[in-house]
Amino acid sequence: PSPPAAVVGAGLGGSAVAYFLQQHFGPQVQLDVYEAAAVGGRLATLTVNKQQYESRGASIHALSLHMQDFVKILGLKHRREVAGKSAIFSGEHFVLEETDWYLLNLFRLWWHYGISFLRLQMWVEEVMEKFMRIYKYQAHGYAFSSLEELLRSLGGDAFINMTQRSVAESLLEVGVTQRFVDDVIAAVLRSSYGQSVLVPAFAGAMSLAGAQGSTWAVEGGNKLVCSGLLKLTKANVIAARVTGVSLHSSEGRALYQVHYEGSEGQGSAFYDMVVVTTPLHPSRSNFTFENFEPPIADFPGAFQPSVTSVVHGYLNSSYFGFPDPKLFPFASILTTDTPDLFFNAMDNICPVNISAAFRRKQPQEAAVWRVLSQQPLDKQQLKTLFRSYYSVQVTEWQTYPRYDAAKSLPPIVLHENLFYLSGVEWVASSMEMIAVAAKNVALLAYNRWHQDLEKIDQKDLMHKVKTEL
Repeated sequence: PSPPAAVVGAGLGGSAVAYFLQQHFGPQVQLDVYEAAAVGGRLATLTVNKQQYESRGASIHALSLHMQDFVKILGLKHRREVAGKSAIFSGEHFVLEETDWYLLNLFRLWWHYGISFLRLQMWVEEVMEKFMRIYKYQAHGYAFSSLEELLRSLGGDAFINMTQRSVAESLLEVGVTQRFVDDVIAAVLRSSYGQSVLVPAFAGAMSLAGAQGSTWAVEGGNKLVCSGLLKLTKANVIAARVTGVSLHSSEGRALYQVHYEGSEGQGSAFYDMVVVTTPLHPSRSNFTFENFEPPIADFPGAFQPSVTSVVHGYLNSSYFGFPDPKLFPFASILTTDTPDLFFNAMDNICPVNISAAFRRKQPQEAAVWRVLSQQPLDKQQLKTLFRSYYSVQVTEWQTYPRYDAAKSLPPIVLHENLFYLSGVEWVASSMEMIAVAAKNVALLAYNRWHQDLEKIDQKDLMHKVKTEL
């Protein structure tokens, strides 16, 4: 019989793991998904002028195979791309500007940074090529009981090493210049993680892959993937906040009691299997584990505060050196790591539903801009970026791990059939990383439940998978 299972959290991790658990254990698996807030987690939208906009988690890399699958299975569509140019701003001038002409962009990068640009691309491609092996392993049912094992099977010790040293150090080593790191790499990492070039090389590589590849988003909002997967699995979504898990044993098998608080008050329920997909760091949750022997240790590390301000207003283009707003050519602005710059990135965002007639606003018109920063913007800072504005909607998140603080990766297996999914964000944080981790946890849970140890932590998988074909 398949085990009754609880999933804590209905963001992408929770909805994907529910879907994969059902895929492996079969349609009769009983799934309860607990979510205190909205389904979709960080994949949230907000409304400006009767239109919905993504407030976070906006783009998905072309190579995100699980996300591509979800969209296909759910009958969702790719959002229409609306072209726009980007540039990197140093606080005083633009260090790099994109044009409409692809070859000219390459030429500019080449002219400014010489061979660094090529070396970066080769480095990112090599990492991505090895990372893509995960799909083959997962298709054959192989799973990993720790993040270290997963990384080692893809890229050997080099991948483990990449979680412990900075992206700057790795790139300088392959011959990328310091100037390129300071101008371009810093800007990409500030816009994706809100952090500096000291983030670990692996997280950096994933973020840089997203910056140079083609990306897409879901028509109607990326959060539709989460609600869609939960509907498809007919999971029972319980609107409650899980406060902890306690262990009971029955007939030699672990039984987990999940404690929760909902609008009706407190309650609890018993499960054979539990997957936690919300962060377990003390700064983020006061989640308790009871009766575990040895006790489940605290999780080290901290989170990076990040603020998203969605502003409907008129850009102050003269701050960026364009006194005539009509001539301002950019739809997104990245920034270098300059002490007096108070924002990490800003982009002129399009609604989640894009009709065929939709066009970007002219630069002198009021538009919807999303500004990413570490601290909430004060009135003065808003005035610096905007001549005037109709509305500002601020969301404060603790979105990403503070990467420089992590010395070891969190565990996946907390107890026999108790698993932790969010730890993967300490390797790298993107929608696809979470989807890959969800598939891994579902396979791991399935293989452990059926005692199929041949399918867990196998060495030399490249060879095994080749001979299986």
